[in-house]
Amino acid sequence: MNYTPIALGLLCLALPGQALAEKISRIDIQGLDEAMTQNVRVALSLEDALERTVTTRRLEYLLEVAEDEAREALEPFGYYSAKVGISKSGTDDALVIVLNIDKGEPVRVRRENLRIEGEAADDRYMKQELAAFSPKVGEILDHTLYEAGKVRITRRLAERGYFDADFIARKVEVTRAEYAADIDLGWQSGERYDMGKITFEQSPREIIRPELLEKLVYWEEGDYYHQGRLDRLRKSLTTLDYFSAIDIQPMPDQAENYLVPVTVKLTPAKRSIYNLGLSYGTDSGAGFTAGVERRYLNRRGHKAMAQLDYARKRKALTLQYRIPAFKWLDGWHTASLQGLDEQTDYVDSRKLEFVASRSGEINRHLTATASLHAMRERWLYAHETQQNPAAPYHYATYVYPSLRAEYIDADDRMFPRRGIGSTLMLRGGIEGAGSDSHFGQVHATLRWYRGLGARSRLIVRGEVGHTFSGGNADMPPSLRFFAGGDRSIRGYAWREVGPRVSTGIPGDNRRYAVGAKNVTTASAEYEHYFTQSLGAAVFADIGSAFNDRPNWRSGVGIGARWRSPVGPVRLDIARGLNTPDSAFQLYLSLGADL
Repeated sequence: MNYTPIALGLLCLALPGQALAEKISRIDIQGLDEAMTQNVRVALSLEDALERTVTTRRLEYLLEVAEDEAREALEPFGYYSAKVGISKSGTDDALVIVLNIDKGEPVRVRRENLRIEGEAADDRYMKQELAAFSPKVGEILDHTLYEAGKVRITRRLAERGYFDADFIARKVEVTRAEYAADIDLGWQSGERYDMGKITFEQSPREIIRPELLEKLVYWEEGDYYHQGRLDRLRKSLTTLDYFSAIDIQPMPDQAENYLVPVTVKLTPAKRSIYNLGLSYGTDSGAGFTAGVERRYLNRRGHKAMAQLDYARKRKALTLQYRIPAFKWLDGWHTASLQGLDEQTDYVDSRKLEFVASRSGEINRHLTATASLHAMRERWLYAHETQQNPAAPYHYATYVYPSLRAEYIDADDRMFPRRGIGSTLMLRGGIEGAGSDSHFGQVHATLRWYRGLGARSRLIVRGEVGHTFSGGNADMPPSLRFFAGGDRSIRGYAWREVGPRVSTGIPGDNRRYAVGAKNVTTASAEYEHYFTQSLGAAVFADIGSAFNDRPNWRSGVGIGARWRSPVGPVRLDIARGLNTPDSAFQLYLSLGADL
């Protein structure tokens, strides 16, 4: 006799629920913000069954445990008494599960015992870290903030040389009935370590004298240890551009008498850099660029560069020699020689200029460049030729010092949401001391960034420049101010705003800029990002380049913004409001904001 069919039938009668199945098509979570919703969703076992067919008994189990999973997922946010209601809707083939969650009353910090014992107890920076710790008494017990604060203080202890630091207490007691939490958190810092011997290793070959690199070490052996000193050293080495890889390794485990030895492993970069490209300008025509730079000429770290920009109407050759300023301030001693030949429809100009400069970093926000210029320039405008075919060239010789300072304080130079950037340039010459006439100039710019909400920014920009003494006729074009273009007044072409003259050619209505003694521009721009990387902008610009009285020009426009992997991309279309040469101007730019 065969009992198999009978046994199968009895099994089906004993487990009727197993014969039924349902498919979960969607899980909705209501009553929470985005972060809480995401945490609950990750914690739910129901999520693993989404878009799958499950038995009725399995579904009942998943719904039962979902309540506990949702409540536990809210505890890191300080909510320990959440109420979870679960409902179902739809058909067996398209079942929707809805979790309606009431967070309930949050648990708040009742008492807090934060402390650091040992040598770091008197460290004012560690006291500041303790003061900044959150959550504070009276605030919701957010475990994410608690863990972040704990990690931050532990990391700061190591950064400041307390390598033996360890916890003496790390406890959070929650009293659910009273919605209260008591935090007991403490560290024993131990003794602070000091900076030990630093060793430079260049592999596979030595390209720079080690004693020169040692000049970048601005501290003395035995000074207190701080990670920021090593970060500053890394920045200095990176700026030199000699090495493709920089590995700085402090070794507290090998410290003797609390002196931490440091090894700096350096991999030389490729010695020569070549560049070749095509170019086109509306005034200069088609052309190409070509250049070569030697990152290091010798073991003293000298550099040399040659760059040729060759176009049909504009040619420039630049030769440059740089010597690193290893001591005092990060920077360079630079000597450069540039020859420029410009033969456009508007001007016939040639210039030869030699510049000797010293650049350096004053502090982490301020850099400065002091330089001495020796310049000889020859020029003749097209309208002068039309008026007198035998018109003589203008000549100018100037020898003058200049000082340029740049200040940047921003949370992110690539895309700041809180930041300010400014430049100040001063230069001037004296007649009889290498210059044809007295002159002095001041030029200042300001850029201000402020985030508005999570996805918007306000950008304000300003510029002012003034020339003292020296008549305009004595000033060569390279020492005059111009306005118009994407970095100046949008809605107008490059150098369109300011004193202009006609070509003098019959039937040619074009006008071109001759430069001015003064310039003033201002801009306000509002950006909003619809996604993490795509956004739009509206802006208004105003300004003028002038000799005596300004003739104000303004423009408005809109733009598209893309935070690309290589930097912000800006595409703007603008209209000038005061008789521009063209109805609209289109601008495309790429690069960091600061």
